[in-house]
Amino acid sequence: MEWGFRSAEELTAALRAGDVSSVELTDEAISRIERDDGVVNAVCVRDFDRARVAARGADRARARGEVRPLLGVPVTVKESYDVAGLPTTWGMPQHRDWMPAEDAVQVARLRAAGAVVLGKTNVPLGLQDIQTFNEIYGTTVNPWDHGRTPGGSSGGSAAALASGFGALSIGSDLAGSLRTPAHFCGVYAHKPSRGLAATRGMVAPSEPVLPVEPDLAVVGPMARTARDLVLLLDVMAGPDPLTLGRAYEVALPPARHGRLGDFRVLVLDEHPLIATGSAVRAGVDRVAGALADGGARVERRTALLPDLTEAATLYTQLQFSGSVARFPVDSFELLRARAAGLDARDGSLDAARLRGMVLGHRDWIEVDHRRELHRQGWRRLFAEFDVVVCPITPTPAFPHDHDPDPLARRLDVDGVDHPYFDQLVWAGLATMPGLPATAVPAGRSCGGLPVGVQLIGPMFEDRTPLRLAELLEQRIGGFQAPGQGGVRRA
Repeated sequence: MEWGFRSAEELTAALRAGDVSSVELTDEAISRIERDDGVVNAVCVRDFDRARVAARGADRARARGEVRPLLGVPVTVKESYDVAGLPTTWGMPQHRDWMPAEDAVQVARLRAAGAVVLGKTNVPLGLQDIQTFNEIYGTTVNPWDHGRTPGGSSGGSAAALASGFGALSIGSDLAGSLRTPAHFCGVYAHKPSRGLAATRGMVAPSEPVLPVEPDLAVVGPMARTARDLVLLLDVMAGPDPLTLGRAYEVALPPARHGRLGDFRVLVLDEHPLIATGSAVRAGVDRVAGALADGGARVERRTALLPDLTEAATLYTQLQFSGSVARFPVDSFELLRARAAGLDARDGSLDAARLRGMVLGHRDWIEVDHRRELHRQGWRRLFAEFDVVVCPITPTPAFPHDHDPDPLARRLDVDGVDHPYFDQLVWAGLATMPGLPATAVPAGRSCGGLPVGVQLIGPMFEDRTPLRLAELLEQRIGGFQAPGQGGVRRA
């Protein structure tokens, strides 16, 4: 029996029943990576010897009667997480030999839960792209179409899952870096509420490893089923023990509803700043139809929705203010001069990016205040709705585009070009206020590519969109391996 595409839940049941050993699962996963990853290039740092040692230890632990949530399950880890004894580079050539001294908090939690870490998955340079390529490890391709990107920055993790390289993976998300790869590769991901999962050790090489909470970025789980997301989130959730003590435990409230028919859902498929492609619109409609057929209350409009244009502008300014915070002084002065030349009436996202890059502290405080007003708007909305369904990006996976100037790249949405980074507005809808969002498969494009949507939920009510994801999976199906239900292109 092949185990490569089984869920973590199925694997743990088989391990408990004695139907398979962790050593067997690990050896099969390693064989699959050695056979198929030469083309996909998802697992960029392999740790097979230590994985086999960990698998033998898991089998011994189970024989002693130990019970842990991931005991013996093979997993992968995004390259940006520190793993003691393995390089952490973030794809930056100058750090190709950087070796952290200890595991990131989340890697330590995986090991404590009994997981077997197979290795690390590829990322874009500095984690700052919607694709996954860098000079050190090369390009990761989409398992569904090798001429297209798997997304970024957790593209290696999504490609690994879609290829059967481990049952679970962990990634991070600031600009859709969990959700976009899941959408492009046909898997599941969950962006937790900001502050839910500790991030220490998910840090750029040579930076101090501190228990800080990033302004926008979070860490989260990726899987091939909705239930596996819950399993892994329960392992990851909780604050850093350096800040709140080891006895502290996170108690997320239960999902608001257990039945599909009890959910109140707002469906969005139009954004004022970028068109939604037909394939993604069809995916949103498919989910909306399944919800309505299941008895859920589905609405397409509400006056409670915070202004989408302002939300995108605030998100863009916050995102880019952080991305250039440590630019050299000369570069910063050039940006400031360019921003000063902008027309005050220019409300484009290009202008928001430039203004964000040079925000002073006073201006940043005002942007942050506007963000808090949006959070209050979301609280009002989630008093009337349980989940918002909307796109993750306007298109399925797009062809590789390695233009060294990302601002010169263009995104084709049904034959119309748009600025490359404008596609982030949908991901930013949940990121800017810190809301949880679950990426779920929603079918295939007419060309056979995966299409996903996101389910945005109330702050710290992560179990609500996760439960809806599970109910949708039962109704419309979920992950399919590449080549099933679509065309796999070499």
